[in-house]
Amino acid sequence: MSERLQKYLAGAGVASRRKAEELVAAGRVSVNGKVVTEMGTRVDPGKDLVVVDGQPIEIQSRARYLLLYKPPGCVTTLSDPQGRPTVAQYLGAVKERVFPVGRLDWDAEGALLFTTDGDLANRLAHPRYGHRRTYLVKVKGDPPHGSLDRMLAGVRLEDGPAQALEAAFHERVEKNSWIRVVVGEGRRHLVKRLCESVGLDVLRLFRPEFGGVSVAGLRPGHSRDLRPEEVETLRRSAGLSKAKASDAAPLPLPRAARRHGHGAPDPRPVREPKPEREPRTERDARPARESASRRQRPTPRGAVGKGGRGRPGGRGTKR
Repeated sequence: MSERLQKYLAGAGVASRRKAEELVAAGRVSVNGKVVTEMGTRVDPGKDLVVVDGQPIEIQSRARYLLLYKPPGCVTTLSDPQGRPTVAQYLGAVKERVFPVGRLDWDAEGALLFTTDGDLANRLAHPRYGHRRTYLVKVKGDPPHGSLDRMLAGVRLEDGPAQALEAAFHERVEKNSWIRVVVGEGRRHLVKRLCESVGLDVLRLFRPEFGGVSVAGLRPGHSRDLRPEEVETLRRSAGLSKAKASDAAPLPLPRAARRHGHGAPDPRPVREPKPEREPRTERDARPARESASRRQRPTPRGAVGKGGRGRPGGRGTKR
């Protein structure tokens, strides 16, 4: 059965469907030896040979689904031309060509899904499907009266109107508060801008779950494979499964990891200290031995020390 070329590339784990369209438009994809740039091109996975940048593409027999607790301080991309830290550094042991579903801002943390399933990724990330995204936002002090209602009613941002699907107080911690915000799109810095537009000072942004899959039990910078029932939950959330939704109550949202002592592991190799330079000649070693012997030599009783003052009982000391 034939299918659209960009859908085939997404299903093969090459890239998301949107990125696959960019690859086709750039002339980097060929079918049966002929470069293709038209989006309507259809291919038969069992017969046609599809090549991207000189590499033959095959549909993977089993998709891979990973959940990462993204730490703050890295961008949601597998490579960055500006040389900034990326989420790829926390997926070093993953052999498959997985790609992130949606994105989390540089300073945001929490649930980030990676997969080779292009159809699922497209359903969860594309704005037209309105997939719900839940965030816990730590704000300074208590939310001003009416601020959460204003987020629900909608505000106007510099790139157009926006509103929260849900906005509610979550819990108080010391002098600050956590609020729960649910949105239906992944616009850049959307939650942070929504909060700031109604007078909230955002201190921390945490996504506790994505598509019904929680980061409970994960530390920042750690990932795990999804269980089969979690994959089914994702597919049901994306509208790709005909199974009926469970009547069980939703799981409680996990708390964000403590910043102190629970940060993301540093992916950079630890540099060993440089060994001390050995003396090249006997003459180079002599001053070091002489200075060490001077430091260890005891001071004679009554000898005059620094500043010309002697020790008690010694010569030069007034009685």
